[in-house]
Amino acid sequence: MLLSLPAPIAPIAAHSLLVFLLQVGSLLLLAVVFGRLAVRFGMPAVVGELLVGVLLGPSLLAWAVPGLHGWLFPAVAEQYHLLDAVGQIGVLLLVGLTGMQMDMRMVRRRGGAAAGVSFGGLIVPLSLGIGAGFVLPKMLIPDGTDITVFALFLGVAMCVSAIPVIAKTLIDMNLLHRNVGQLTLAAGTIDDAFGWFMLSVVSAMAVHAVTTGTVLLSLAYLVLIVVFALTLGRPLARGALRVAAKSEGPGLTVGVVVVLVLLASAGTQALGLEAVFGAFVCGILIGTAGKVDPARLAPLRTVVLSVFAPIFFATAGLRMDLTALIRPQVLLTGLAVLALAIVGKFVGAYAGARLSGLNKWEGLALGAGLNARGVIEIVVAMVGLRLGILSVEIYTIVILVAIVTSLMAPPILRFAMKRLEQTAEEQVRETEHRAWNSQSAASQQEQPL
Repeated sequence: MLLSLPAPIAPIAAHSLLVFLLQVGSLLLLAVVFGRLAVRFGMPAVVGELLVGVLLGPSLLAWAVPGLHGWLFPAVAEQYHLLDAVGQIGVLLLVGLTGMQMDMRMVRRRGGAAAGVSFGGLIVPLSLGIGAGFVLPKMLIPDGTDITVFALFLGVAMCVSAIPVIAKTLIDMNLLHRNVGQLTLAAGTIDDAFGWFMLSVVSAMAVHAVTTGTVLLSLAYLVLIVVFALTLGRPLARGALRVAAKSEGPGLTVGVVVVLVLLASAGTQALGLEAVFGAFVCGILIGTAGKVDPARLAPLRTVVLSVFAPIFFATAGLRMDLTALIRPQVLLTGLAVLALAIVGKFVGAYAGARLSGLNKWEGLALGAGLNARGVIEIVVAMVGLRLGILSVEIYTIVILVAIVTSLMAPPILRFAMKRLEQTAEEQVRETEHRAWNSQSAASQQEQPL
């Protein structure tokens, strides 16, 4: 009896490959161009990169040249998923690199301040979002959606921060070494962990009645990740990087770091939490336990910041359709929700900072940084749209909040940081961070082909 083997899966079709290559090439080209233009006008590159997707998506290109948009970005799930895959690799590596540059000694020393800022930045916008959910026009809420579930979901969408956007903004503005930058990332991480926990609970409420077991299980997963990182994760990262460091050149170290970040991301994704959470935790482990020579990771940093991250941020805008804001009621509702989101995050983070002993300029900078919702809010909005919790109009409003808050963060950050003198500790940290950029070209040239 002959063994019947399944037919091999056909490779990607020629036309699909052509479209994919044109998509990536176009997005990267425009992301580089608009990123440089943003820098020229005193804004971080991420601002221009985010705008690329908006220009090429339904908001402009599909409206102005529908034929070209339909050919270059066909409404085919498989085609979009190819772009999503490239973008996800980029954002996971970006967040992982950011975690590697976290000064955990400073975070531990000022953990109370980070927790206070995070608490204020969570409670105030969450409360305002829930309240807004109960008073928004009912015609904007999908039929059959429970008002309580809708209000809770809107609150979650308004209280999250966007670690990828915050990280890229801090890197572009050379603020990652500053204490405020480190505290912003620490508080943002707490915000995101709480946000993903709440998202899992509200999503469960939308699908079926939430139980105490569901809530406890999500909390248990968060605790499990932290315990694993502090026990088995640290020696695993240290051992893998110690073996990689014995090789000549940075190649093996880069490969090991990428594997660790991707596997950690897969672990948190499997537990129902967001993959970026695992990438960030893994980055912190590598930075604290691995003692990696920054010059060995300089090539990875160059590729991620110059290629993968711009593609991700450009891709994020392709699903945004801002033409829905033409309707007056949607526009007015959107402006009201945007104002609540901005004020809530600023007031909450500023109050938390002041109560934690930080000065007013530090509070303003933290409020600006945490106010950037970016692609994390976009992910939350997409979940709400998929589950039927959000209508297309409310989805568009949430996207508007994500874009505007991400664009307004850099100038306010710059304004506040000019009034904060750099400390000796920050100068030492800046020197260490510069090592991540330096010698990358030289190290590559020294390696044999």
